[in-house]
Amino acid sequence: MQRRRRVYKRRRIALLAIVLVMLMSIAFLNRGAIRQLFDVSFGNEYSQQSSETVNFTISTGEDGATIAENLVAAGITKSVSSTYKVIVAANPIFYPGVYKLHLQMKTADVLVSLSKPSSVVDTTILIKEGTRASTIFKMLSEKYGTPVSDFEAVKPSDLDLPAGAINLDGYLFPAKYRFDPKQSAISILKTMHNRMVEEITKAGVEPQDVHRVITLASIIQREGRYTKDFYKISRVFLNRINIGMALQSDATVSYGAGSVSYTTTAAQRADDNPWNTYKYPGLPKGPISAPGALAIDAALHPADGTWLFFCTVNLETGETEFTTTLSEHERSVAKWRAWMIENPGW
Repeated sequence: MQRRRRVYKRRRIALLAIVLVMLMSIAFLNRGAIRQLFDVSFGNEYSQQSSETVNFTISTGEDGATIAENLVAAGITKSVSSTYKVIVAANPIFYPGVYKLHLQMKTADVLVSLSKPSSVVDTTILIKEGTRASTIFKMLSEKYGTPVSDFEAVKPSDLDLPAGAINLDGYLFPAKYRFDPKQSAISILKTMHNRMVEEITKAGVEPQDVHRVITLASIIQREGRYTKDFYKISRVFLNRINIGMALQSDATVSYGAGSVSYTTTAAQRADDNPWNTYKYPGLPKGPISAPGALAIDAALHPADGTWLFFCTVNLETGETEFTTTLSEHERSVAKWRAWMIENPGW
């Protein structure tokens, strides 16, 4: 009897030991969840995730401690120490980028979200050829949240533009970019200008010719409907400059008047501003848009020809006629007017 009790006792102890080991193993495997439960209980973690989302940026070189501080500062997690403990325990790899996260999240849920491609926010922006600086500023502001006024405050001297530059138009290269939302306005614009410097250097533009070439290229960019016409348009403008004839570019007049229309009014063409190429001969005071590489090349290498006029006779297709005499040009203008009557609203 005594012996049976000892055997039974030993079996109970062994069974309890097995159960204890199993519980410890389960606790170890789920230590993160248990810690999170305690942190929630003690107020170190949020208990209910918010439906509101924010963009959270992880920059190159940031470590777990910095990320923990930033998460709390953004209202995503609650306690720096609790957040950091979870990060250390999980030892995740953080990739620089912008992520869409909810406010008031548990740290473990944050780490899961940061590993999902669906949480990554696309920070690329495409600036198309012919875009004005004012429009570029608005696009950058909408994409990255930087106030438009910050971009407007950047002066030509801040980017070391040529002495003739009176604003940033023409000096920001149109391309696809990816910026960090934490970047300053001047840092973003410097990147875009440096890209323009690369392009004009590649094209072989001499330093003393930069302002002139970019100005001409910007007009070609805005006037051309088809890129294949760029080289002919360049020749027309250069032929006019060579004989002292006004460029009469509606694109420059529209820019000077603060308009975005492809056509201009008599009042706009009579307005006294340095971009009115009906009133003043030669190139205007400065560029009117962001020229691309092809427009820059066309400004440097115009086609051969005697043309003095060109007229887009179909604004929808971009069909453009190039002529040498005024009578030929007037026939093209008549075609354009007939098209405009048939297509009101252009």
